[in-house]
Amino acid sequence: MRTLLKTALSLCAGAVLCLTPQAAALPGTAPAALDTADRTATAAADPAYKILVFSRTAGFRHSSIDEGVTALRDLGAANNFTVTATEDPAAFTTANLAQYRTVVFLSTTGDVLGPAQQTAFEQYLGTGGGYVGIHAAADTEYDWPFYEGLAGALFQSHPAIQPATVEVEDRAHDATAHLAGTWQRTDEWYNYRTNPRTTAHVLASLDESSYSGGSMSGDHPIAWCKDYAGGRAFYTGGGHTEESYADPAFRRHLLGGIRWAAGTTQADCRPETGYTPLFDGTGTTGWKQAGPGGFTLADGTLTSHGGLGLFWYDAEEFTGDYSLKLDWRASGDDNSGVFIGFPASDDPWSAVDNGYEIQIDATDAADRTTGAVYGFRSADLAARDAALNPPGEWNTYEIRVTGERLEVFLNGRKINDFTNTDPARSLTQGHIGLQNHGDGDEVAFRNIRIKQAGTPSDPRTGEVRGVNGKCLDVDNAGTADGTEVQIWTCNASAAQRWTVADDGSLRALGKCLDVSGGGSADGTRIQLWTCNGTGAQKWAAQADGTVRNPQSGKCLDASGGTWNDGTPVHLWSCHTGPNQKWTLP
Repeated sequence: MRTLLKTALSLCAGAVLCLTPQAAALPGTAPAALDTADRTATAAADPAYKILVFSRTAGFRHSSIDEGVTALRDLGAANNFTVTATEDPAAFTTANLAQYRTVVFLSTTGDVLGPAQQTAFEQYLGTGGGYVGIHAAADTEYDWPFYEGLAGALFQSHPAIQPATVEVEDRAHDATAHLAGTWQRTDEWYNYRTNPRTTAHVLASLDESSYSGGSMSGDHPIAWCKDYAGGRAFYTGGGHTEESYADPAFRRHLLGGIRWAAGTTQADCRPETGYTPLFDGTGTTGWKQAGPGGFTLADGTLTSHGGLGLFWYDAEEFTGDYSLKLDWRASGDDNSGVFIGFPASDDPWSAVDNGYEIQIDATDAADRTTGAVYGFRSADLAARDAALNPPGEWNTYEIRVTGERLEVFLNGRKINDFTNTDPARSLTQGHIGLQNHGDGDEVAFRNIRIKQAGTPSDPRTGEVRGVNGKCLDVDNAGTADGTEVQIWTCNASAAQRWTVADDGSLRALGKCLDVSGGGSADGTRIQLWTCNGTGAQKWAAQADGTVRNPQSGKCLDASGGTWNDGTPVHLWSCHTGPNQKWTLP
């Protein structure tokens, strides 16, 4: 299990904001963003691992490749990973790739891998491998659909090298947490054939009004991350120029992408659209302090001090269903929380007595620790520990309210599922707020945003839990068409990570949950298969907890009556027994 009490990082280290004594106390105006060059120190030490840097070119060759390799070697020496650099596609075998936590495509161009090497790389991703694409990695493998999905978007054109303003959309991911809200830099700015926003989580985008030649209609992602086919994929469009690789801020950007792709730091990389900011770092209009203590605003970040108090959003009371997202960071063994569903009041104890708190405190009792609904329900501690970044690094909460159901996601992974049954409380109406717990408890918050009912939903990704608490699992994380689907003890692997897609499909490892042959007979095999949009791949969750295939009118069923690890799932007449009850993400 992850050690929760790592030595707290210095507040001025790595991606962490350094607050000065001059930071303005609320109310006040945020000071100018700190210089990014002063905020690019080495991240906390990670366990040793290896990465493969691949820079083969079958088209235009960038003169900056040598500088890129040198920069990645320097980062590895300073951050406990070893770099193997190659331009030989023979490195892409199942056995060789298995030793690397991530593979970096450094300004590759053209068709750089043969069919067998492509298959080996697909299998590598399917077992949880990582991918980092730098600059011309998007100008690569145009005839390989898997790679286009992995990279997120492919190159279309570019204007001349020139300065531009990069708008940092996510300041919690390790690749961008060290940056201010905007980043001024000079590079060759690619236009892409498609917009990756609907399939990837955008970390940064270009302000097309700040330079000439942008052609993406004002929505121009330039760095993003995504979970893909069982692995992790990060891409940045920067890195054309030799000077990029001497820039401390760009180097730290690359380091964060590598760390995330290698699995040494966690982040919410699900696509995100439709959220309205409640706090975007530029001011605190609509917020109000109840009780003693408060929050300091500096560099787009709210940091707690004193208390016990509550900084609450009094501009609006939220009713009905919604998704609340926010980024938070504890500097050590600190205490705070996010309150929802409480009435307007200048007494912070009203939120405690009438609402629900999603706790932030990694070392308290199970029902009062990070991810818990304080005093009511512990988080799934194994899932929480796997998703939690240590003190000094940023985390992201999604707090999802559906009727009286409250789900908590930490860095994209569901860690709590609670239903309110107290008639004196309700999740369907109330305010939201941040707790400042007391002297010495320092917790910071960024980018608080909400999406209410009626806004198109983002894809939901996570475990599908069934009978005996076991998870829907792809046998041996296989990706071949026809791979068996079974139940297995939940283990947070890519083989158990399912996405509920808008088209009604359930997807894992880049493929779909499928009724063999589109059959309807009891006992028809359920398998993994290339997504094809047919009725054999449509699934609908029912109010009784079953998951039905509408084409056949039958249900997803764990076969037999013992339900051990490895029990296959199949199609069966719906009867609402325990082996047909499933909890989707």
